[in-house]
Amino acid sequence: MADSEKGTTIATNSGVDHHRTYADNGSAAYRNSPTSPVKTNIGNPGTLGLFSFASTTLILSLYNASARGVNTPNVVVGMALFCGGLVQLLAGMWEFPKGNTFGATAFSSYGAFWLSYATILIPGSGISDAYADVVSQEPNAIGIFLMTWMTVTFLLFIASLRKNIGFIALFFFLTLTFMCLGAGNFVVASSLTPGGALGIITALIAYYVGLSELLASERAAVVGLPIGVFKHD
Repeated sequence: MADSEKGTTIATNSGVDHHRTYADNGSAAYRNSPTSPVKTNIGNPGTLGLFSFASTTLILSLYNASARGVNTPNVVVGMALFCGGLVQLLAGMWEFPKGNTFGATAFSSYGAFWLSYATILIPGSGISDAYADVVSQEPNAIGIFLMTWMTVTFLLFIASLRKNIGFIALFFFLTLTFMCLGAGNFVVASSLTPGGALGIITALIAYYVGLSELLASERAAVVGLPIGVFKHD
């Protein structure tokens, strides 16, 4: 190692040693995270994507669970467009130069999901108006939409099985959330409460994993949150 660099090894509670090299000025030459330990000068966008996903999911899930008597989810449109949609899409794009195909695919995909879901709820889009004469078709159409995203989520769940326990739990509960919400739209006069409850659990897991990544990126974090990272040969 060159004399101008100092090697530092930092152990985290996740059970994985994260190696960081610091230049003389104290800045990190590369940053690691529990979910994307790739050498790069780019900051880890994982927390941004996870917090954006968690916040938007939590709001919509509370509406689906009829929290405070709210049943109309249209207030989530702004959140879905900018936080769950645009910010997650950006996080996904920033994962590509980090070499994190899984993170890039997940964040970009769910960014697109929230943008498309918000578009359905915007009156000016004309999507709901198209079902004015066949009202019974709209719930079925939304059900198919949600079941398709359940399929995407299940595929990501399979990919997460060699990542860490945090991601496994996240995509497992998200798969169940989409399944319950999709099935709820297929059944006439059904309640979306089960899907809402599962969505709340999913959001809390995403907050936890996001906070774990945020703390892992700090040089002197007050605490480390384990997410069960698997050791690979």
